[in-house]
Amino acid sequence: MNAATATNEFLGHPKGLYVCFLTEMWERFAFYGMKALLFLYLTKYHLFNDSNGYVLLGTYAGLAYALPLLGGIIADRWLGMRKAVLFGGLLLVLGQLGMAYTGNAATGTVGAAVQDATAIQVMYLSLALIAVGVGFLKPNISTIVGRLYPENDPRRDSGFTIFYMGINIGAALSSLIVAYIGENFGWGYGFALGGVMMALGLVQFMAGQKHLMGQAEPPNPSALTKGVEGAIYALGFVTTLIVWWILQTKINFEPLTRLAGGHQVTLTEVVAVAMGTGLVVWFGIFMFSGITALERGRMILLMLLITVSALFWGIYEQSYGTWVAFAERGMDRTTFGIEWTAGQTTSFGAIFVILFSPLFALLWPKLDRHGLNPSLTAKFGWALILCGLATGLLMLAAQKPGADGLVSLWWMIAAYAVLVLGEMMLSPIGLSAVTTLSVPRVVGMMMGAWFLASAFGEMVAGRFGTWAEVNPNADGTYDIANALAVYGNVFGKLLWIGVIAGIVMLLIAPIMKRIAKGPNSREPSELVPTNWF
Repeated sequence: MNAATATNEFLGHPKGLYVCFLTEMWERFAFYGMKALLFLYLTKYHLFNDSNGYVLLGTYAGLAYALPLLGGIIADRWLGMRKAVLFGGLLLVLGQLGMAYTGNAATGTVGAAVQDATAIQVMYLSLALIAVGVGFLKPNISTIVGRLYPENDPRRDSGFTIFYMGINIGAALSSLIVAYIGENFGWGYGFALGGVMMALGLVQFMAGQKHLMGQAEPPNPSALTKGVEGAIYALGFVTTLIVWWILQTKINFEPLTRLAGGHQVTLTEVVAVAMGTGLVVWFGIFMFSGITALERGRMILLMLLITVSALFWGIYEQSYGTWVAFAERGMDRTTFGIEWTAGQTTSFGAIFVILFSPLFALLWPKLDRHGLNPSLTAKFGWALILCGLATGLLMLAAQKPGADGLVSLWWMIAAYAVLVLGEMMLSPIGLSAVTTLSVPRVVGMMMGAWFLASAFGEMVAGRFGTWAEVNPNADGTYDIANALAVYGNVFGKLLWIGVIAGIVMLLIAPIMKRIAKGPNSREPSELVPTNWF
């Protein structure tokens, strides 16, 4: 290690890691705080029915994860990652502050409510700003982290795990603070707080740019003229208006409606499918574009992992939909002498990530030294199994209410612990895999593809949520026994989906290891044969 490298490190990692850590922490504070409130805000304040609330939650979050595919391409080819992060952060601030305008509460009953049309349009525009902002910021902040480490640096997985801990510190704080403020003092106050903290995150990123070691600059500075740069920013605002329209547009096409279980398909879902189809076509062409056999095998493995992650997130993201509804309508939320709000329960997942992250950061290198590090395919398989088992715990919980007819909050705490064990096997490892397995010239696009799969997962989560629609009584209350029966049935289905998919991944893990092994090459440590399949 030379002197220049040593002075640019802190606690054994590049200082730039911590700059990205804090930026992403506050971005996730804003994003997840709003997400913890959104379903409750839609159904309690604007009187959306459950299905429309779940679908909007899924399609909005889906767009927020689909747009990074474009944000990654723009940064790779023209803008550079640093400027993309700054522009995306600005849009996020505007969107979060826009959500602070809530207008008048809806009156009447679900299905026949009189809603404040202006407030709802402002909400759609604000969600569009956030989605486009995430598209510019999310893939590029993660790619910067990967570029801070030399190729085959054994610290990379630990670095991404630390970075992932920053994400979840932001998520935990936002779920505890933003959800509490929003549910107890006013929805707008909670949303506004997210915008303020995102602004502070941007200031911190600007102050720490020198620690990025030049890894986030435009790929061809001479080609990024003021005109080109201005056109990119203008395109970002035009895209926001398009997303505003897409978010509230549904497709009246009977075959698609039947396919969606009787619910109209959103234009967001159609756009996502089109983007996914385009990615598959591009990938097929790229596989025969002169890359080596080793690169081809690794890219095939990466595309499998990206595809499978969509199913994982489809089950996982129930934690912001059906899990919140379950906590709101069928759970005794008092524990530790505190009555938690339904939105605050989403903090449990992030808290467990914070607790588990240091352990997993130490675990993978130690297992690797003893030849016991699971392959990437096996890690994803175990992640799916654990995700399914987490929903299985909630299925059991719904079948075992207390004397008051409500379910103990401890069931949800246990479910989150199991869910996060699965998350730690997939999410930070997936981010690292993109930077490790991608052909260098398309790493930004593949990071966007990773988030596109997350987008599909969010939309799948919204559709899974429609299975759990519970209609209120005429007075707005809910039949607890009926709600528990509905949720228990849905959680049981998700249990088997996760477990079966995970077993399939374990069975094909040896095949994928052979595909990813290049001739006469030293493969990454994650691909070494192990005792975990």
